[in-house]
Amino acid sequence: MSTAILTGQPVPGSSIEADLRSLGFDLRTATDAAEAETLLAEVPGDERVALVDARFVGHVHALRLGLTDPRFPLAAIPGAVTAQPAGRQALTRAMARENSAGGGTTLVDSLADRILTALDADGTDVHRPELGTLVAAVPADPQARNEARQAVADVDDEAVRLKSAVKARDGFFTTFCISPYSRYIARWCARRGLTPNQVTTASLLTALIAAACAATGTRGGFVAAGVLLIASFVLDCTDGQLARFSLQYSTLGAWLDATFDRAKEYAYYAGLALGAARGGDDVWALALGAMVLQTCRHVVDFSFNEANHDATANTSPTAALSDKLDSVGWTVWVRRMIVLPIGERWAMIAVLTAATTPRITFYALLVGCAFAATYTTAGRVLRSLTRKAKRTDRAAGALADLADSGPLAQGFAEAFKKAARKLPGFTAPAVALLGGLAVVLTAALTDFGGPWPVVAALGYALTSGLAVARPLKGALDWLVPPFLRAAEYGTVLVLAAEADVNGALPAAFGLVAAVAYHHYDTVYRIRGDAGAPPAWLVRSIGGHEGRTLLVTVLAALLTASQFKVALTALAVAVALVVLVESIRFWVAAHRGGAPAVHDEGEPA
Repeated sequence: MSTAILTGQPVPGSSIEADLRSLGFDLRTATDAAEAETLLAEVPGDERVALVDARFVGHVHALRLGLTDPRFPLAAIPGAVTAQPAGRQALTRAMARENSAGGGTTLVDSLADRILTALDADGTDVHRPELGTLVAAVPADPQARNEARQAVADVDDEAVRLKSAVKARDGFFTTFCISPYSRYIARWCARRGLTPNQVTTASLLTALIAAACAATGTRGGFVAAGVLLIASFVLDCTDGQLARFSLQYSTLGAWLDATFDRAKEYAYYAGLALGAARGGDDVWALALGAMVLQTCRHVVDFSFNEANHDATANTSPTAALSDKLDSVGWTVWVRRMIVLPIGERWAMIAVLTAATTPRITFYALLVGCAFAATYTTAGRVLRSLTRKAKRTDRAAGALADLADSGPLAQGFAEAFKKAARKLPGFTAPAVALLGGLAVVLTAALTDFGGPWPVVAALGYALTSGLAVARPLKGALDWLVPPFLRAAEYGTVLVLAAEADVNGALPAAFGLVAAVAYHHYDTVYRIRGDAGAPPAWLVRSIGGHEGRTLLVTVLAALLTASQFKVALTALAVAVALVVLVESIRFWVAAHRGGAPAVHDEGEPA
């Protein structure tokens, strides 16, 4: 329940009461600041409360943006200020000071605006939504009121609401081929009471049906799979647009949206591989390679963003050039397309699935993702080398969490801590890269079942410990997590391929998918300011170096057939542990009233 306290002199014919009720507010009326303070104290502390000037004139959507967005403890627009439970103390303190001052001496007549001035004086962070052409005003006289009403009539707030439902920064395919109509689907869903989470779930189910169609291995199945994959993407766009249209943001929703995107895409890869196998073509290595490449791409994105999230002196000539290119219209779309974001990527996969074969689809996907990864990583390396940013302890902590170091790496890190302080700044990414290359190449260049991959894995655990022995604040230290991901996933892929037994690569696909889920879950917890997964979880699944060593030991001790069974068992065990803990955490966070979030970042 939400309560709105109307303050000031009511205006005959005003729609403010009806507008607030339409937004779910229970109304109270205060004749002066003292009564408003009393009413404010009567509202339960676990409810949203708003102070609104009775003379307010504006669009309903302006009120919606200012008073109902769940992401911000405190928010305001001209003539209205609101507080969620987390912001109630600051609002109450500002109200008490304003009341004790006898209404204040500021020229602002609106009590809500005086309270906002007091909050600003306290240094309190108050969200002010970007209204654009929407009107929100407290007219001082009848003439100003008539002008404000005319300004409201001149702007269609429903059209503005529909336009703002679309993410401001999206790929070419999404912007021009999906969003022009998916926004209307979002409005249709909102009018029927559907939630973003329900649409997200529908998108997942559609993608899983698409994967099942691809798994049939028939041309009809491939065509149906391509069509359904596009339909799933339309729903994927719709859920975010519905969240923005109706301001239904939540921690659980953001997690479901991000997690289901990965589940949909990787399940589709598996479906394509199964379909190809029905036609006599084994492409599981390509499917696993595509998943490894795509996951490593994402880790590069996550690590770079976390490393520079709150960096100071965060400028570089490369960034300036990028901003300059963004000012030229056509270059913006070219640069967004060549990184192969989710819209372009899924469209390519859907078309190639329907028109060609799974093998050709995976070849195109691998080439496209490799080019995109090279382009984005090279640009970020240049930015990192040319900027003189000072990274914070928070950024270093986030990178350490993304590294996913287990007991072995942490033990070596503790042993190397003093020595690491004397090493050059590029040591961390260099040793992570060399250690990872050593274990992957050793596995690739030796026969399956030999001892040398085990030796290389032990060396990898040692270099991984050295890489994280000191805080990851170097210019290129954000490369450490993606190098570690590539080493672990690559080792599993190579050993499964070398086993050369039916079922080994699908088992490896399942293991990498389970571990990748854990790594994505770590990212989403950090993004939601919820911290990393608990230490017991990381220890129980071994950390990246522990899993890498275990897989090499299993390959050395077991036959190829036994290795396949062991990979399957390991995949099931890891999946059960990480899924149970992840679901428990996010459901608890949602029920516990964790701050609502929504990802408006780069298209994945």
